[in-house]
Amino acid sequence: MRSPARLVLSDGAVFAGEAFGARATVVGEVVFNTCLTGYQEVITDPSYHGQMVCMTAPHIGNTGINAEDQESARPRITALLVREISRVVSNWRARASLPAWLAEHGVPGISELDTRLLTRTIREQGVLHAALCTDGSRSADELRALAATWPGLAGRDLVQAVTCDAAYHWEAESDAVWMAAVENGAAQGTESAPAPAEPPLVVAYDYGIKHNILRRLASHGLNVRVVPARTPAADVLAWQPDGFFLSNGPGDPSALPYATAAVRQLIASDIPVFGICLGHQIIAQALGAETFKLKFGHHGGNQPVGEADRGPVQITSQNHNYSVNHEGLPANARITHWNLNDQTVEGLRLTDKPVFCVQYHPEASPGPHDADALFAAFARMVKERAAFRA
Repeated sequence: MRSPARLVLSDGAVFAGEAFGARATVVGEVVFNTCLTGYQEVITDPSYHGQMVCMTAPHIGNTGINAEDQESARPRITALLVREISRVVSNWRARASLPAWLAEHGVPGISELDTRLLTRTIREQGVLHAALCTDGSRSADELRALAATWPGLAGRDLVQAVTCDAAYHWEAESDAVWMAAVENGAAQGTESAPAPAEPPLVVAYDYGIKHNILRRLASHGLNVRVVPARTPAADVLAWQPDGFFLSNGPGDPSALPYATAAVRQLIASDIPVFGICLGHQIIAQALGAETFKLKFGHHGGNQPVGEADRGPVQITSQNHNYSVNHEGLPANARITHWNLNDQTVEGLRLTDKPVFCVQYHPEASPGPHDADALFAAFARMVKERAAFRA
């Protein structure tokens, strides 16, 4: 039997629908995602921590859930909002249906929702707070009060909820180990056997890292060691790595002064540094720039990005609510990419140090592969340093 569900925005707007997933009441920030495929990668992306995701694609769930497409070991969203949920799974890799998997992990969802109206509301008013009830225990007035009084995500350190607990190596065999752990319900961050002590070593700061980023780094022959977000710079510099990677992650970058301070030291070391999404924003902050919140963020796989020297346009995958204010960047920071929709900063590099970063997601999970060459560029920098030291 189908159960009713109710989503109420902080402005009082009420959206009725049908419940799926867990039966619960949750509060969060509502954003919309324009990806046509890849809902599993979206749901397991740690950058969505604290957010309810409205999928603009009308039919979600028909390929079910499999171990290979996860970006972390469990759902990271607060709730899933869709027009139509598929309760029938049709894919040879599927191990569970989307509703059953969300219920297992305590994540509620609402279907039969007017996602077009909700998306238009967010575009016109900006990111909104909302409360969702899928168990019938709350009235519309109660839900509106919950949404209106929820403090929101600004100024909160959300990274600590998604970073790993301890350092671990990620190698080619780690991918198979991790996928087996997902099948068995194990926690994120499976520790593999110690990596061989040979260059090039890249230290990846985990602010909420997606596993396909680690796969792409490892695919270029890099020995990747992942560390928790609060790891002091002195600790990782003592390992004498040949590169540093700064990951994606959720929330407000201005709430992460410890990360900004550590990255400032990494930049000063003259070791190659590559940052993606939140990592890009932290690099900018370490250089003296500020960040600001976008009206409704960039969430989807169709964001056009142009090179500053009028090179080819890349269609990119993005997931962030904050952007870099370019006016605070120093003279040695060159902006390399701009968003062609709203002219926000999408990439930068230093002219006097081996440091570069992008706001978008070149690992394409989900999304297009236009920007995958960035991993090759970083690997080349790391290997050149390793060869020089040898």
